[in-house]
Amino acid sequence: MTEGNDLKVREWSTPGAGVRVGDGSAVVSGAAWGQGSYTQYNVGDAIVPIAPTGSSARSDLVCLRVEDPEYEGNRDPAADEIGYFHVVSGVSASTKTVPTGMTAIPLARLDIPANTATLTSAMIKDLRQIANPRRERKLYMAYPSALSELKYQDNKWHAWPVAASWSVPIPAWAVSAKVVITIAGLRMARADVFASMQTKFGSDLGENTIIDDNQGSVVRRQTVVVADNISVSAAQRGTTQTLSLQTYMSKAETGDLSVDSSTSIISDVEFTEAVL
Repeated sequence: MTEGNDLKVREWSTPGAGVRVGDGSAVVSGAAWGQGSYTQYNVGDAIVPIAPTGSSARSDLVCLRVEDPEYEGNRDPAADEIGYFHVVSGVSASTKTVPTGMTAIPLARLDIPANTATLTSAMIKDLRQIANPRRERKLYMAYPSALSELKYQDNKWHAWPVAASWSVPIPAWAVSAKVVITIAGLRMARADVFASMQTKFGSDLGENTIIDDNQGSVVRRQTVVVADNISVSAAQRGTTQTLSLQTYMSKAETGDLSVDSSTSIISDVEFTEAVL
């Protein structure tokens, strides 16, 4: 596919004996040596009939196929469509690729129960892949200008460090994000420390990273890395969201956390495109 929502296979508006393939474009690589690649477009919903099953279940593969008569088949480019939607019937229930030697890309596998003539969304396994998925990576920095302490041993989450907060624009095509926040020079003092940190991206809360330090009352510093994989919802795409950290201070220990002018906070954010 060219973009994430291209050529998606769906049930009919009123489910029936087939599926529909939506708008979009794709690149199809030739199966023969030296054949090259083909760009194909579809405008509007294309209706693809599917034969009903009998007493046994069946899996069918819906493909975008190109039959270039210079390499295979006998289609007439003057009268026939060289690129078209094709169904390979009776494939394995684990099939994810087109048959060897076929110039085509898989769009979906239909896993159809026995004695079924009506195709529904539950029977459609999306197999699309983006030919060249977009990626966007940016680094965001923060340098606390003064000492900021977190002293509460209260078994609660706090929006801290306050300096670790950035407004991050999300591309309209982004489906997932990888976020890595590094705190170089996190300061600990007064007693042992037991705490947790997690990312907060809009309303999405990341996985916990534990800070477990048993060095007593001396002032010391650590480098802490907090990371997470985040799914970007449709409502978030094309918006700007706040990325920040929050910290949980356990009552199990009484030590303090702090950041100061000797602390650097680096956020590495990478967005990735995928099928929708």
